[in-house]
Amino acid sequence: MKVAFLGASKGMGRALARRMAARGDELCLLGRDLEDQRRTALDLSARAGSSREIPVHHCDLEQPEGFAQALKHCEESLAGLDCVVVTAGVYDAQENLEADTDWARRLMTINFSNTVAFCEEARKRLLARGGGTLCVFSSVAGERGRKPVVIYGASKAGLSAYLEGLDHKFRAAGLRTVCIKPGFVKTGMTAGLKPPPFAGEPDQVAGVVLRAIDKGTPVAYAPGIWALVMLAIRSLPRFVMRKIGF
Repeated sequence: MKVAFLGASKGMGRALARRMAARGDELCLLGRDLEDQRRTALDLSARAGSSREIPVHHCDLEQPEGFAQALKHCEESLAGLDCVVVTAGVYDAQENLEADTDWARRLMTINFSNTVAFCEEARKRLLARGGGTLCVFSSVAGERGRKPVVIYGASKAGLSAYLEGLDHKFRAAGLRTVCIKPGFVKTGMTAGLKPPPFAGEPDQVAGVVLRAIDKGTPVAYAPGIWALVMLAIRSLPRFVMRKIGF
């Protein structure tokens, strides 16, 4: 596949990009730190045993005016476009977001409205080519309102709803929308937090995501145990949710 990848330099995104490069997918990396993207590109080429240069281009989720140009660059560099992967986003603890209104607004803008704007540009380009796959990382935090992730969870709930609507509207036209809902994964984003017994590793998640991309699965939980966890959480009545800290 020819893949435009936003967020390949860290955590789950890095693990997924390594798997894709290793199996021969052609990647174009997007990110706000070009030097970081170039280092990632060299790492991916080395791991794939390829001499082909992986193109990189600047794309910052806080600068939506650059989205169209970034995707155009990928499409031209790859001489086509089959898939767009979005793993980029931001997280912070609820107490920090409550204490800093400006930061909370930025987080919601990055994770929801600007990510949607990027996906809209990707949607248009993929559909113009007859279809393709749009794979976007949301979160189990968006499944329902929960005390520890009120603001972050709201941003991901909005993103998940958008991706579901996109799938309903454009699947028949050839756009395969894949919404990834990671649970707790041991990455830099969760450093310092106590992991639950079923915490996942980035490469484990990458395996789940790659299978979902190949099959065009509309929603995939990673690790898979989180599908059962969130089924239980969705079934709890509000008076119980008010009493527990999950």
